[in-house]
Amino acid sequence: MKRKIVQIIAFGYSNAHLMNFKGGRIYQGKWKQFCNPGLNCYSCPAAGLACPIGALQAVNGSMEFQFSFYVVGVLLAFGVLLGRAVCGWLCPFGLIQELIHRIPSPKLKLKKIFLYLKYLVLVVFVFVLPVTAINYMGMGKPAFCQYICPAGTLQGGIPLLGTHEELRRTIGALFSLKMAILILTIVGCIFIYRFFCRTLCPLGAIYGIMNKVSLCHLEVDRNQCIYCGKCKNVCKMEVDPVQEPDSAECIRCGACAQICPKNAIYVGMARKPISQKPTARKSRQRLMSRKRLTGK
Repeated sequence: MKRKIVQIIAFGYSNAHLMNFKGGRIYQGKWKQFCNPGLNCYSCPAAGLACPIGALQAVNGSMEFQFSFYVVGVLLAFGVLLGRAVCGWLCPFGLIQELIHRIPSPKLKLKKIFLYLKYLVLVVFVFVLPVTAINYMGMGKPAFCQYICPAGTLQGGIPLLGTHEELRRTIGALFSLKMAILILTIVGCIFIYRFFCRTLCPLGAIYGIMNKVSLCHLEVDRNQCIYCGKCKNVCKMEVDPVQEPDSAECIRCGACAQICPKNAIYVGMARKPISQKPTARKSRQRLMSRKRLTGK
């Protein structure tokens, strides 16, 4: 409940200009020069902050091909401080995906090979194409925003088309492609928890890389752990906290820590004191539990 409250507050702060939906206006005040830590479309009428991926592409794809040290600095700062806790607690589109997943349906697991797609999207659509796919004016394309981003279609494209008739006359194959990706994302999120976050989000890829060094971390006290497997079973991101406490897929939601019967899991900024070594009898019991869980 605490995480959900923080998510709602972050979503409301990121999209505070709700009255702009009426006229289809985009807020362009002074706060738009600052980046949202999570994925939230710049073109959403309610958005008060810039999208970091969009801002990164805009600078990299400019005619001077400048490197966006400010945007990279912001991403690195949030990455070092929070890692993928940004995804779990602060990302507006992450909240939308979680709400979609609440729609009653069979829930499926994601094949691990699809987890690597987001790194390909990051390299190709965020870093390579904006500086190689040049238009007649010598400017690169914001490829991720232009061809993929379902958050942009949902939060920006659809509201603006609904309020601007002149934009509706320009709808072509590109918008149809983006609508198809949005529909795929929504359907995927119904069956698979945070489908877009785990498969296509370049921001999730960046923060995932930072998970191993972020101050917000996950620790497992192996002297207390009984290897019961409850933490692995409760993780919707399909991470085993005991085996992979620094997994790039862990969004630091804390569900594993809450369910642990021995309070052996800690999620936070400070280091947790390690308990004293267990007795030989307890060690044997835990070893047997671990063998049953891992099959080793």
